[in-house]
Amino acid sequence: MVRTAWLTVEAPAGTAGREEVALQGLRALLAQGPYVEVDYQAVADEQALIRARLRLMSDGDGVDLVLSCGGIGIGRRDRTPEATLEVIEREVPGLAERMRLVAGERHPEIALTRGVVGVRRGVVIVNLPAQARLAQAALASVLELLPAAVAAARGSAEG
Repeated sequence: MVRTAWLTVEAPAGTAGREEVALQGLRALLAQGPYVEVDYQAVADEQALIRARLRLMSDGDGVDLVLSCGGIGIGRRDRTPEATLEVIEREVPGLAERMRLVAGERHPEIALTRGVVGVRRGVVIVNLPAQARLAQAALASVLELLPAAVAAARGSAEG
């Protein structure tokens, strides 16, 4: 089982509920595979808060995969990629590129996202968009690769 934690990066007032809609669809996707949800947290779209929460979620022994949802656009408040880059030890650009390439075939606007994927202390961290259809397309494009990424990050497979 891949122990999965969610971090919702909350948008400004007036867009509440968008992240929850995205999470419902994302959880349905994960239900198809070897994933078990072990944590869910929400944080304001502020770089220091996102960074701190990502560290807490990835530094324990109970999580293999952290999926963040939101804050990866090109708006001024979108700081999740910067916070993630400050936290990860190694970037996994191929997964982020695959999300934009594959999901972009049906949803060209995903090219405007800046999500990153990386590893911290053996935990894979993946940034996903907040918009439900983009988040689901992005996650679906890498879903079959995530168990291998987690195994490699944990040191139980060759990469």
